[in-house]
Amino acid sequence: MSLVQNLPYNRALAITKSDSVNYDGTTYSASASGKAIPADAIYVGGAGIVVAVFEDGSTCNFTAVAGELLPLKTIRVNSTTTTATLMVALYTV
Repeated sequence: MSLVQNLPYNRALAITKSDSVNYDGTTYSASASGKAIPADAIYVGGAGIVVAVFEDGSTCNFTAVAGELLPLKTIRVNSTTTTATLMVALYTV
């Protein structure tokens, strides 16, 4: 049994790595409520390390292969240490 669900993502946002600016599904800034809306997954186009930042501000390093889908609820991908490229934040809205 696969642990990854095939969710019908209907919004995508190219990720620009940043150590301080969150993405919220529309722009790279906090939403009107002041809290970033987390992505449902990250698509990784170019292999490397992804430093994912979660809603609580904690981080974790993931080693991803090209074409991998990381089913993570994230608000940012840190620039420092991230070597993966062509990343896309995916949302189900």
